[in-house]
Amino acid sequence: MWRYNQVLPINNMDEIVSLGEGLTPLIESKNVASLLDQGRVWIKDESSNPTGSFKARGLSLAVTMAKLLGAKKLAIPSAGNAGGALAAYAARAGLEAHIFLPRDVPPANRIECEKLGAKVTLIDGLINDCGRMVGENAKKEQWFDLSTLKEPYRIEGKKTLGFELAEQLGWRLPDVIIYPTGGGTGLIGMWKAFLEMQNLGWIGPKLPRMVSVQAEGCSPIVDAFKRNLSQSLIWEQASTCAAGLRVPQAIGDFIMLKILKDSNGTAIGVSDDEMMRDAQIIMELEGLFVCPEGGATLTAFKKLVDSKFIKPEDEVVLFNTGSGLKYLHLFNNKGEFS
Repeated sequence: MWRYNQVLPINNMDEIVSLGEGLTPLIESKNVASLLDQGRVWIKDESSNPTGSFKARGLSLAVTMAKLLGAKKLAIPSAGNAGGALAAYAARAGLEAHIFLPRDVPPANRIECEKLGAKVTLIDGLINDCGRMVGENAKKEQWFDLSTLKEPYRIEGKKTLGFELAEQLGWRLPDVIIYPTGGGTGLIGMWKAFLEMQNLGWIGPKLPRMVSVQAEGCSPIVDAFKRNLSQSLIWEQASTCAAGLRVPQAIGDFIMLKILKDSNGTAIGVSDDEMMRDAQIIMELEGLFVCPEGGATLTAFKKLVDSKFIKPEDEVVLFNTGSGLKYLHLFNNKGEFS
């Protein structure tokens, strides 16, 4: 992702904390397109990032800048993948990492954080409860808080998704982007990149319709969008097998909702059964071992085709935000979803 350093807040490339993140595959999904009688469909596969998810982008840049600015101890609340990414980049940078996870976080995420040397605290609650613990203790413990949108650099790393997508498509953008959203920094970062590229004259006036996909068991953005609210309400008793989507209320909810409106996009909820079924379809049709969040984008795609929101001639990009290997606990010993 550092190929875009001239539009990132970094002056000295010798100082970056990198594990080779970015430039992930954009795979033309001809089999999915054929299944739905669509034209061109692409899957942007973020699972090939270091630590297996798109979170590597934001944490690479955030840890780089934290180190440059003199931070010694970093802290983050996480539903799973962001914690693993912080643990990896903090280890690379020689900094302390303090990671707060829900007690029922996927085992792969917890083990990843621990084995990379982070100090892990398990919380009886969800990511918002973890965030509260970080906030309450940051000053006393001299932690630098890397929570989503509490500092400016994670979003800068995430915006490389947008630059990369445009470059891989020959400096044009698709008609529709379907993105699984928990905290929503990927969606926000991409939109920031699109506006910057327009200002630079790299792309034309046409921007994609942005689609936020959430789990039915935790869909505050979907609810707020349908009710035409400018902010979401906290989702009580949030529950979904997709850990990355279990965010009861995102800090940047008002930004996401504005992007959906400005882009003539939409928000859609899908069930756990649907996203796991469609993850399996992507696996079998395209050979990608996607996470449940990735499966959720195919479910949303199907529903939007049925509702005529997406036309056969539309070019569509689905985002797989992480590796299915993080979710092996969801499969029984026969390899079936349980």
